[in-house]
Amino acid sequence: MTTKKILFATMPMDGHFNPLTGLAVHLHNQGHDVRWYVGGHYGAKVKKLGLIHYPYHKAQVINQENLDEVFPERQKIKGTVPRLRFDLNNVFLLRAPEFITDVTAIHKSFPFDLLICDTMFSAAPMLRHILNVPVAAVGIVPLSETSKELPPAGLGMEPATGFFGRLKQDFLRFMTTRILFKPCDDLYNEIRQRYNMEPARDFVFDSFIRTADLYLQSGVPGFEYKRSKMSANVRFVGPLLPYSSGIKPNFAHAAKLKQYKKVILATQGTVERDPEKILVPTLEAFKDTDHLVVITTGGSKTAELRARYPQKNVIIEDFIDFNLIMPHADVYVTNSGFGGVMLSIQHGLPMVAAGVHEGKNEIAARIGYFKLGMNLKTETPTPDQIRTSVETVLTDQTYRRNLARLRTEFAQYDPMALSERYINELLAKQPRKQHEAVEAI
Repeated sequence: MTTKKILFATMPMDGHFNPLTGLAVHLHNQGHDVRWYVGGHYGAKVKKLGLIHYPYHKAQVINQENLDEVFPERQKIKGTVPRLRFDLNNVFLLRAPEFITDVTAIHKSFPFDLLICDTMFSAAPMLRHILNVPVAAVGIVPLSETSKELPPAGLGMEPATGFFGRLKQDFLRFMTTRILFKPCDDLYNEIRQRYNMEPARDFVFDSFIRTADLYLQSGVPGFEYKRSKMSANVRFVGPLLPYSSGIKPNFAHAAKLKQYKKVILATQGTVERDPEKILVPTLEAFKDTDHLVVITTGGSKTAELRARYPQKNVIIEDFIDFNLIMPHADVYVTNSGFGGVMLSIQHGLPMVAAGVHEGKNEIAARIGYFKLGMNLKTETPTPDQIRTSVETVLTDQTYRRNLARLRTEFAQYDPMALSERYINELLAKQPRKQHEAVEAI
């Protein structure tokens, strides 16, 4: 096997970094020289994986921990589209020139053969052009490529049925790609032109997908809307999940799991710091009941919640290994983070989804569309909404039947083997670098 130099590059956010860790370790174990460019405390995580880390130098670290401090005006933006537009411009696109400066410098000392990045690493199209290096992008959210059969990505809409529904969908797709997100397209093309690239013909989300030499989509076709046409570079590889050593300790509260009628697992991820949105309504709905409520806070206000909810049927932790708790849970109340949803499907666990921003609405919409759970279409559900939805997914066996079918489809995919195969196919198409040819003589 010919080993290669591979650079991973990701946004410094859990949902962008974690799904790629399993693949990075796998390629490293296959003998490739795998290194990682990422900022913030993720450098320590890279080193823990046994990989060489390149920190951000020029690039500004913006993630779930400082997002609202860096951009205090963001919390005042309430609409889904305006906030998504703000995030796309400020968190992603405006960081591209900074990433380019850093990665170009890395390439001088580490002339990598392949760049692997998350789909929102906005510098990838320009780096592919500047460095003449192939790019494999990883889809860390449902496939957002524009399709004439589907509503525009980002609005959390299900595919339309009927003539007038499709007509409305067409109009919204035009409005979104040509008007509402035109400022993002304009900024993206202005950055491209700085590096002597032609303006993109595609909508910015589509360009991130279509300019990659290979697009590894986490998930399976059964969790994606039907479309008649998809870019030739897209490959479904099954759920790309965080690296795990395979060692599974016992759940600390294992004995308590058997004492209650049902187990409700709830999280709102690590980006959202306000527990009042999902965690508190779930606790209010089921405190002092015969249901055990297991809450993971992501490290936000854990002590305060424990003091506020001292009930015996409540467990509140900073972090919980979902592989330990999900086999014992009956319902998963979630903000619709993609990784957690993938795990929930793998465990056949029905969901109650309450996610809107950061692309969560697209994941929640699919949960509802494929009847894997209830989509509440809000990020601030009431206790009554939580209670009613939990009871619905517990009693209606449709959800578990659909999950069982999708779980079977998941089992047919080996994410690491498939990803490695597609990456090897891509690298085999690349001409050997000059220094390799010289060494061979």
